[in-house]
Amino acid sequence: MTVDVKICGISESTSLDVAITEGAKYVGFVFFPKSPRNITPDLAAQLLLNVPKTVNPVALVVDPSDELVYIIKSIPTISFIQLHGAEDPQRVSEIRKRTGKRIIKAIKVGNPEDLEIVESYTTAADMLLFDAKTPTDMIGALPGGNAVSFDWKILSGRDWKIPWMLSGGLNSQNVANAVRVSAAPAVDVSSGVECEPGIKDGARITEFLSAVQSV
Repeated sequence: MTVDVKICGISESTSLDVAITEGAKYVGFVFFPKSPRNITPDLAAQLLLNVPKTVNPVALVVDPSDELVYIIKSIPTISFIQLHGAEDPQRVSEIRKRTGKRIIKAIKVGNPEDLEIVESYTTAADMLLFDAKTPTDMIGALPGGNAVSFDWKILSGRDWKIPWMLSGGLNSQNVANAVRVSAAPAVDVSSGVECEPGIKDGARITEFLSAVQSV
């Protein structure tokens, strides 16, 4: 079983190079000011100059304004836009049409009932990402990248019309089990390969990708 990997929240060239060298299929860049991983579109465009065509750059946004959508559209090397907010299917379809980019829609999961909305996104998006629903009592919580996981069994045996990936609290110690339990065809990691919020660690990126490859 080959499992694809997305390293998200990259903000500098060293960790980007490690992710690419070690076999990541997706590399994510965050455009959300409240996140410690936030970067400018100009910096993202500069970093993307060295990304090979075999790797898919992803722009992560949260309920983006039309202005931000336009800015991301102007970065030709971005392959996917990841919508990590409360965007409804109509807004997802609109952004895909406006930009011509492929769309990853994040679905926040805490219990099986949270999957009831999935079908409504399968024609609007190109891929789904299942992330942990943020605990209501968590201080300083972000829309994603909180190192929080959910019960992966919720996804076991599920099948959707479009590809999907698993996210939320993954690291090199638990990702192999997460894949076995959920049967995820792809995984996404951010905080699990950091030495501190927003700072990626090359060794942890290598360990994570090695753990996935061992599945």
